[in-house]
Amino acid sequence: MERAKILIADDEAHIIHVVQLKLQNGGFDVVTAMDGREALELARRERPQLLISDLQMPILSGLELAAALYQDPQTRHLPIILLTAKGFEVDDEATARTNVRMIMTKPFSPRELLARVNELVEQPAGVC
Repeated sequence: MERAKILIADDEAHIIHVVQLKLQNGGFDVVTAMDGREALELARRERPQLLISDLQMPILSGLELAAALYQDPQTRHLPIILLTAKGFEVDDEATARTNVRMIMTKPFSPRELLARVNELVEQPAGVC
């Protein structure tokens, strides 16, 4: 059985490292990006089953990345988990034009993130 591929986009290397390790230990293949533009290119090329993105990143923010992916028919259905800094609110209206399925606040539990990833990857496309 082919392992699901997860794309992680965050400009903080230690966050990428922690999430990558947890997901790889959980049985996923992982691709990483350090900014929104790189993540957009990788999403189009690598075709991951899920994106975990930081909200505040250089070049394209997590929301800008999510909107760009949603506008592209090839990546429109890519589910997204958005990571935000504590105290930073994300407007529901802003995520309405994206495929953001979940928002998690930093610091987060890697175990909880893995559980959410497993839930989203197992769901059929289009199911929230």
